[in-house]
Amino acid sequence: MSAARGPLHGIRVLDLSRILAAPLVAQMLGDLGADVVKVERPGAGDDSRRYGPPFLHDGDGEPTNDAGFYLACNRNKRSITVDHSTPAGAQIIADLAARADVLIENFRSGVLAKYGLDHETLRGANPGLVYCSITGFGQDGPYAQRPGYDGVFQAMSGMMSVSGVPDGEPGAGPMKVGVSMVDILTSLYAGNAILSALWHRDTTENGEGQHIDMSLLDCGLASLSHYAQNYLISGAAAPRRGNGGFGGIPSQTFTGSDGEEFFLVASTPAQWRGVADALERPDLLTDERFADVSARIANRDVVIETLDRAFAARPAREWVDLLEARDVPVSPVNDMDGVFANPQIRHRNMRMTIEHPVAGPIDLLRNPIVLGSTPITDYAPPPTLGQHTREVLATELGMSDEQIDKLVADRTV
Repeated sequence: MSAARGPLHGIRVLDLSRILAAPLVAQMLGDLGADVVKVERPGAGDDSRRYGPPFLHDGDGEPTNDAGFYLACNRNKRSITVDHSTPAGAQIIADLAARADVLIENFRSGVLAKYGLDHETLRGANPGLVYCSITGFGQDGPYAQRPGYDGVFQAMSGMMSVSGVPDGEPGAGPMKVGVSMVDILTSLYAGNAILSALWHRDTTENGEGQHIDMSLLDCGLASLSHYAQNYLISGAAAPRRGNGGFGGIPSQTFTGSDGEEFFLVASTPAQWRGVADALERPDLLTDERFADVSARIANRDVVIETLDRAFAARPAREWVDLLEARDVPVSPVNDMDGVFANPQIRHRNMRMTIEHPVAGPIDLLRNPIVLGSTPITDYAPPPTLGQHTREVLATELGMSDEQIDKLVADRTV
């Protein structure tokens, strides 16, 4: 249930997932025009519905059962409730999978096979099915049956080891990235994998689908990119930089005389000249320790100490204005109020308002993908629990009201 004639119009997605990484993939496919049916547990639904406060409020100002966490990754879907652990429920899911192009699930490895809902079984009725499994550790290996969440994978993948306050400074130690970064990165990798599998299916003679095995641990490590690669060629682990970068120097936060922080990057000669000019420090251009980016990396501590002292002379906003005027990449460190007041964010319409069936108008983030010929123009609100159960069972599977009533009475749906 999604954008009219989006680039994935006609693609059917069955979403058996919950929490964040896998639901976010399904949401992105829905944003791009796929028809996404989200299957949830009767009476409970996706665990993330309860990940509040804050909870969405209805038209009377009363809290609903849907948390902001759930709203963030479940728009452009239809919600049905089905108990997959019952024979009738498993059959409903199998019948929907037989009509689907993509199935997304994040059950622990082997669980769905107990109910005949694994890839090997479902491909018998639908050889073209692209079946994406997203788990903590993948489908095999010594950790395959372990549970895990984003913070665990940030720790295990090494992401925390390169984040946080540097050794020797107050509060030194590894630190988790604030948002659920491994979940979000995994969803992006999974989206690429699904689209690649669909392309393969639709451009080969046999029209064969395939099983996709996505691991949060794998994706967390892959996201370390140059940090991991530098270790592989040198054997030396990158030290924590706090709010500093690892490439061009300077690339980190500085504090103005008012105590407010801003982030500055000056990795090119022109940008470094802009910093020196803003500071009225021509000596920064003649000092051999600062001559080019390699010299500044080698003398990082001296560069940062010099700039720390210089930037303490004026309020942060003044420095931002001076540096922007010299085409130096810089930004104040925004809180959420600052983010949504930012004129570029406002111009790009990253905050949008849509109509919710219970709450009325609600604000959501739009998808950041901007397509020239097939733009994302239509957004359906995150569904209430089981909002579309009768609709889907009737229109997709041809069930009568009497059949659906019996499933409701049996607590199958």
